[in-house]
Amino acid sequence: MSKLYDFGLVGLGVMGRNFILNVVDNGFSAFGLDLNEESVSALISEGGDINKVNASSDLAQFVSSLAKPRLIMLLVPAGKAVDNVIENLVPYLSKEDLIIDGGNSFFTDTDRRESYLNSLGFHFIGAGVSGGADGARKGPSIMPGGSKPSYQYIQPIFEAVAAKAHDGKPCVAYLGPKSAGNYVKMVHNGIEYGMMQLISEIYDLLRKAGNFTNEELQEIFAEWNAGRLQSFLIEITAEIFGKDDDKGDGKLIDKILDKAKQKGTGKWTSQNAMDLGIPIPTIDIAVSMREISALKNERIKADSIYDRPQLALIENKSLIAFAEEALYFSFICAYSQGFHQLSEASKEYHYDLDMALISQIWRAGCIIRASLLEDITIAFKEDTQLPNLLVAPKFVDKIQSTVNSVRELVAYGAKNGIPLPGLSNSLTYFDAYTSSELPLNLIQAQRDHFGSHTYERNDMPGIFHTKWGE
Repeated sequence: MSKLYDFGLVGLGVMGRNFILNVVDNGFSAFGLDLNEESVSALISEGGDINKVNASSDLAQFVSSLAKPRLIMLLVPAGKAVDNVIENLVPYLSKEDLIIDGGNSFFTDTDRRESYLNSLGFHFIGAGVSGGADGARKGPSIMPGGSKPSYQYIQPIFEAVAAKAHDGKPCVAYLGPKSAGNYVKMVHNGIEYGMMQLISEIYDLLRKAGNFTNEELQEIFAEWNAGRLQSFLIEITAEIFGKDDDKGDGKLIDKILDKAKQKGTGKWTSQNAMDLGIPIPTIDIAVSMREISALKNERIKADSIYDRPQLALIENKSLIAFAEEALYFSFICAYSQGFHQLSEASKEYHYDLDMALISQIWRAGCIIRASLLEDITIAFKEDTQLPNLLVAPKFVDKIQSTVNSVRELVAYGAKNGIPLPGLSNSLTYFDAYTSSELPLNLIQAQRDHFGSHTYERNDMPGIFHTKWGE
């Protein structure tokens, strides 16, 4: 009888190949499938021992090579590609086989696929995987959702391959029913958009307001990464500033075109937050800035039309201090908005999400891993009904001690023509959320005036309408 493998994976690009090798490194045998013969050969060559890892471009051979119940993970682009792979697999599957979608699928697609496959007698879970190609190889953060019995099939493998936090806990956990895992990964990516935008603004400030060189920027970010801003994104930013251009002189960062692309998860986060009625302005503006960045030719033309203020430099030591505090404050705001959205989505979609558990599995492996997540985990453990991190006792002092630096830099940016929308939106979010009174009473009066939409009063209960022109 031929060898039967513990785990199957469809999609042997860099991410898939690294993930399957991670599975093998942790004591499980695995079989891969890809239509590209070069990808198949690359995995077999890198795996070294076909009794531990093998691959094929033949679907029937792939399925017949897996032990039952078959555990088949898909790492293919979100959308129709996932549906196509599922349709091709179904005729070859047996009852109780499990399909895992490990891509960035939109959460409603996951709900639809689970319902369809369950009706045929198969298991299905959607599992967000974060950490990029390097994380897939060395240990990602994994966010699975679906039925708990379905997850238990893959739980031993996921716990083995996931990143381990400093306390040894694997950065994977069953998060909830249906599309809970894909939803959490979507919001993870939204927070990621926000943090990346914030870092880029601080970079812009440091080079324009302080004339810092790339070498100095590398030192600054490396120092920050040794402190309370410790995070994967700060770490790689320091590395980026030190990278020489292999095709010319100077540093590579100065040769990269300022047009940022996106794959849609940030946009989905913003769109769904609007559907839920949850404010996430730091994330929203990060999506918008990528869209503005794409208008490169228009920006060049507009820049030639308008004058900019004469830059007033800031004393370097003060600027570094302001920047560190502003970034810390804004990171807290980005996480606050993301967790607020997760909390509301949990109620709306009946996910029963555990915020402390989510922050715990984000502590290692994923793109938004940061030391801040230790405090976030504690905050949600201390108060499981915490509505927003901004009111958590763990964060009040941290926010109060840093908010003035944000005010200084946002005002500086406005006066000197440096766009700081992420910092500005974070500050506005904080000021609005912590204001007991907002001028929206006037908006309610306007709505009632032109559309008879009614309003509530602050001095008595009830719903009121006024004939304003009389």
